[in-house]
Amino acid sequence: MAEPKTKYDRQLRIWGDQGQAALEKASICLLNCGPTGSETLKNLVLGGVGSITVIDGSRVEIEDLGNNFMLDESSVGQSKAKCVCAFLQELNDAVKAKFVEESPEALIETNPSFFSQFTLVVATQAQYVLSMIENMQKGARSYDKGKILTLRVVSFLLDLHQGSFESMGRFELVEASLLRLDRICRQANIMLICARSYGLTGLVRISLKEHTVVESKPDHFLDDLRLNNPWPELKRFAESIDLNTTDPVVHKHIPYVVVLVKIADDWAQAHSGRFPSSREEKRAFKELIKSKMIALDEDNYKEAVEASFKISAPQGISSSLHQIINDHSVEVDSTSSDFWVMVGALKEFIANEGNGEAPLEGSIPDMTSSTECYVNLQKIYQAKAEADFLAVEQRVRSILKRIGREPNSISKASIKNFCRNARKITVCRYRPIEEEFNSPSLPEMQKYLNDEDCRWLPIAIGFYILLRAVDRFAANYNRFPGIFDGELDEDIPRLKATAQAILNDLGCNGSTLMEDLTNDMCRYGGAELHAVAAFVGGVASQEAIKLITKQFVPMTGTFIFNGIDQKSQLLIL
Repeated sequence: MAEPKTKYDRQLRIWGDQGQAALEKASICLLNCGPTGSETLKNLVLGGVGSITVIDGSRVEIEDLGNNFMLDESSVGQSKAKCVCAFLQELNDAVKAKFVEESPEALIETNPSFFSQFTLVVATQAQYVLSMIENMQKGARSYDKGKILTLRVVSFLLDLHQGSFESMGRFELVEASLLRLDRICRQANIMLICARSYGLTGLVRISLKEHTVVESKPDHFLDDLRLNNPWPELKRFAESIDLNTTDPVVHKHIPYVVVLVKIADDWAQAHSGRFPSSREEKRAFKELIKSKMIALDEDNYKEAVEASFKISAPQGISSSLHQIINDHSVEVDSTSSDFWVMVGALKEFIANEGNGEAPLEGSIPDMTSSTECYVNLQKIYQAKAEADFLAVEQRVRSILKRIGREPNSISKASIKNFCRNARKITVCRYRPIEEEFNSPSLPEMQKYLNDEDCRWLPIAIGFYILLRAVDRFAANYNRFPGIFDGELDEDIPRLKATAQAILNDLGCNGSTLMEDLTNDMCRYGGAELHAVAAFVGGVASQEAIKLITKQFVPMTGTFIFNGIDQKSQLLIL
C-alpha cells in the first residue's frame, strides 16, 4: 500500500484517497489512437486509471512518427492500436492495457453493446483515407512528405494494393458515427468525451445525460461561519466574552468571529434588525469595528475588518442550491442515485431542522486567538456540524426505507461528505450532440458571431463552424480541403461555401466567418500537429479526471482552442 501512495503522492493532495480510488476503478476506451487520443490516454495512464482499451484498425505509417510520441521506427507497418498500447503500458505497469484492431466506426455500427463495459469513452478524430483513385493519383504527384496529415495516403495505397476497397466512401460515416456513439453512451449511462485537433485549432466536448458533483471545490467560496445568523450555542459563547475588557492581552486574542458576531448584533439592534447593505453602511460598520480597538497592533480586529463583508452575506441557501433541491429528480424512487436521495434528505432538513440553512460545514479558518478560545470555538462549530449530519443521516435512512432500499446502503462517510459540501453541490446536464448540431441556441450563435468587443468570440465560433465544415467538405469531395497544393486556391471558396451553408442551416442567414480563418483551415490540410494535440489531449484528460472522480466542475459547453492567438473559449450552444 505504500508504493501507490508514494507514486501518486502529488495527485492525492488534490483529489484524495476517494478520488484516486475512483480512478483506479475506471475503465477507459479510446477510439482512434492518433496524437490527440494518445496524449489524452497518456495523462490518464500516468494518473493511475484502472484499465484502458485502445480501438484503432489502422497501421503505423512513416508520417505517424512525426506527431505521435507513442510510436517509433520499429512500429512502422504494425497495428497502431497495439504499438500505442504497448508504449502506454510502459508508463505505468499498474494499468491494465488492451487493444482492439478494428475500425471504431464499424464497432459502433455492428456492436454497440461493446461500449457498455466502460466508465468513459474518449472519441478522437478518425484516421481518414482517400476514397477516389483520381485523388490517389493527384496525391502521388503533389503529396508533400514533410506535411503531417491525418489523411493517410499511404493507408489507401496499401488498401488498394491488397485489393481492398472497404475504405471507400467512409467520410460520410464520421459525423453519423459520432452521433450514434453519443446515443449509445447516453442509453448506457457511459460518459463520453469528444476531442479533436486540426491544424492550429482543437475542440473538446463532454456528453452525458447528467453529472452530479458533491466536491465541486470552487476557487472562491465564503466560509460557512453564520456570523449574521448564529445558532444558540455560538451566540451564548460570544455573549460570554467581553469586548470591553481592559486586559490588553485578552483583548487582542479574542477571535474575530466573536468580534463580528457581537458587533453585528449591536448593529442590527440599532438598525431595525438589518445588517450593513449599502457601501456607506459597510464603511460605517468597519469604522465601528475599528472603534473597539485599544491598540494599533491588534491583529484580531484587523482580521475582523477584513472579514466584515461576510456579515452582509445573504442568509439561507443560494439560488443555485435552491434550484437543485427543487429539481424534478428530488422526487426519488428505487432507481434514484445516492446523490438525489441525499438531496431529498437535504431538502427536508433545510425546511425543518436547518431553519432555512444547509448543514453547517463545521470548519473554521485560522485566526488570531488564544488557544483555549480557538479550541472552544472550534468545538462549537464541530458539534453543530455533527448534529446537522445526524439529522440529515436520519432523513436519508428514512427515505431509503420508504423507497424500498436497504437503509444502510449509503455509507456514513458519504453522507458526512455530502453535508460538508452541501452548499457547493452541482448538477451538470448536457445536450445531446445531435441537438447541438441541429438546433443550437440561435441568440448565443449570433452573439458569438457578431461580438465587436471581443475578437476572440468570432474566431472561436468560426473555428467551431469550420471544423464541421471540413467534415462536410470531406464527405462531398472525399478528401480534406488543402490536402493537395494544386487545389488550394479552389478549395478555399469551396470550404467557404460549405461553412456558409452550415450557418444558413443553423438559422444564421447573413452571418459570415472571418475570411482569414477559412484560408487557414485550408492551409492546415488536415494536419494533426503534436503541440496542439498535446494541449487538446491535456484538456480532455483533465475533464475526464473531473468526471471520474466527481470532483471539481467539468465544463458544460464546447471548448475551442485557438492556437493562432493561444486563446481558448467555451461556447454554450
